[in-house]
Amino acid sequence: MKSGLALLLLSCCAAATPINAMAGSARPPLIPQPREFAPRPDIGLSAGVRIVVPGGDSTDRFAAQDLQQALVKRGVRVRDSASAVRVYLLRDDSALAQRVMRRDHLALDPVMQPEGYVLVTERHEAFVIGHTATGVFYGAQTLKQLATPGGAGPMLLGAAIRDWPAMSWRGVHDDLSRGPVPTLAFQEEQIRTFAAYKLNVYSPYFENTMQYASNPLPALPGGSISAQDARTLVAYARNYHVTIIPEQEAFGHLHKVLIWQKYAPLAEIPYGSVLAPAQPGSMQLITQWFDELAGIYPGPFLHIGADETFELGKGQSASAVKERGLGAVYIDFLSQIHQALMPLHRRLLFWGDMAIHSPSLVPQLPHDMIAVAWTYDPEPNGYQHWLEPYTQAGLETWVSPGVNNWSRVWPDFEMALENIQGFVADGQKAGSTGMLNTVWDDDGEGLFLQDWYGILFGAAAAWQPGKSDIAQFQQDYGPVFHGDASGDIDAAQQALMAAHETLQGAGLDDAQDSYFWVDPWSTQGQQIDTKIRPISAEVRLDAERALTLLAHARAAGPLRHSEALDAMDLGARRIDFMMLKFQLADQIADTYRRLYNGQKDPTISAHTWTDLWNLAGVNGLCEDLRDGYNYLRSRYSDVWLMENRPYWLDNVTARYDAAARLWVERSSRLAAARDQWSEHHTLPPPQDIGIPATATP
Repeated sequence: MKSGLALLLLSCCAAATPINAMAGSARPPLIPQPREFAPRPDIGLSAGVRIVVPGGDSTDRFAAQDLQQALVKRGVRVRDSASAVRVYLLRDDSALAQRVMRRDHLALDPVMQPEGYVLVTERHEAFVIGHTATGVFYGAQTLKQLATPGGAGPMLLGAAIRDWPAMSWRGVHDDLSRGPVPTLAFQEEQIRTFAAYKLNVYSPYFENTMQYASNPLPALPGGSISAQDARTLVAYARNYHVTIIPEQEAFGHLHKVLIWQKYAPLAEIPYGSVLAPAQPGSMQLITQWFDELAGIYPGPFLHIGADETFELGKGQSASAVKERGLGAVYIDFLSQIHQALMPLHRRLLFWGDMAIHSPSLVPQLPHDMIAVAWTYDPEPNGYQHWLEPYTQAGLETWVSPGVNNWSRVWPDFEMALENIQGFVADGQKAGSTGMLNTVWDDDGEGLFLQDWYGILFGAAAAWQPGKSDIAQFQQDYGPVFHGDASGDIDAAQQALMAAHETLQGAGLDDAQDSYFWVDPWSTQGQQIDTKIRPISAEVRLDAERALTLLAHARAAGPLRHSEALDAMDLGARRIDFMMLKFQLADQIADTYRRLYNGQKDPTISAHTWTDLWNLAGVNGLCEDLRDGYNYLRSRYSDVWLMENRPYWLDNVTARYDAAARLWVERSSRLAAARDQWSEHHTLPPPQDIGIPATATP
């Protein structure tokens, strides 16, 4: 990408000066950070704002309406008054835009099109200039962020900005097939938020959760997306310059389809997840699906998935794989899918993880397909090896990092930010034209409201050229997304990242859902406990610090995106309780073993009844564990229903119920032991309570 200086020298406005050369102070919080920025005097907005769209274009009027709604929420009056600050939304070919850019020595160069913009403030006016409706819209999104509270009332931070994206396609890939299925209202909120941070792709992921007229069985009523809702969302997204790219798995990850008797003959192995390529019905099914998708989603792309086809060659395709090789069978089937879907005139995206294992065969793929390389770990040595087989074969590539939310009580954002930063930067170097930041809900418990931190950093990384600054983003997130000037929200994020880091330092995977659910007295739980016990207090203090900071931030004043803060509060509470569970389970077990072994010791037996009451009585430790699971069940359900349909929620709350019931049952056994002690001065062995006979080393 050429520098701003070189671009200006090549432009018709050769006398213009790169804005960055004029910058003399730190940038304000902005996401993404604009490519070129210089400060200007701030403008007070106490008299209000008047938004002017001289061209009268309907899409620009929509941008004005969207801007007006945001300003009103920020406490700015929008009114038709001579004293109001005038904000102009302009196309670059208008006389006013030309005059403003000449006066300020600015240019909207061809390389900035179609999504770039110029934003400049002057005295009592602000100008947003774009070559297209998209450029005007994105300039208005930046102007939103420049409107901030001030001591004497709201103000507009003065700026001169030239900005344009590093990557053409910047999106979020959202798993709608492992449990959570969002409401249409929440999807519309996602679209609005994506667009506010200059993301232009939303890619819903379907295994069996898109409703098809041709194949109605797999999509469960109440747990799937109807064609009508999808069309409504497409129309909604169009106003926000967001393209929806549906992914329908077309090779693997189809267990919930293949479990139906009608489709059983198409499975590579019985009740498996992979389509058998040799079965004619496989291609028929794929064609029927994508014919319908193309009629619902009119964008230029369709995503066929085709990742993790691990069962291929283990069943119906065994002889073909033995004869021709796994890579040849895989790539041949992708080519057949491409051929079958050619009449749809769409470019096909596919996951790049399988074909990469047969680099010599990659050139056989149709060259208009787009390989989406994915990996989710930080890789200090770079990500080029995920892209080279495709770039060397002449295929277009996108990169797909992840927010690391899957199977976690709270996303591991430290890992996510490093992964996003490195992968997107290397993708830009390799010429990748798009990014899909992924959200997965592997165990069915994921809450999208917990993911915004990683989503917004992905938006910054894909828009900004080069390697995005994590530290800058971490300072900008709280003020920009939540309107928090205190720094408490950013500090709370850091506290939860520290909790993950402490868990990893102890040899654990981080804040995994599996640790939240495991019985600490089971064999697996005891193994985990040996690592958790030394660090449980430290992790709890990090989680509790996050909760305290959240409370302080909310008390300081109204914040934006309160539902995301509710989700953050839930994540911190689940981390805290996860550690408390191991602490209390250890205390219960240690106390009971001490009482059991000291039945004949007068110094111990004198307090046995009271000690047992403290384990299983009013405010007993077993009751604390029961209460914790039941409370978190309620809070989890509340947050779930903020974004999702009721479908699948019972599958998660059933785990809360079972966990609470376990400690109710153990409380009952301890109460029975207390009664036995009262009557006979004997106690049952620890194993009868469910307690391991020996303590965790």
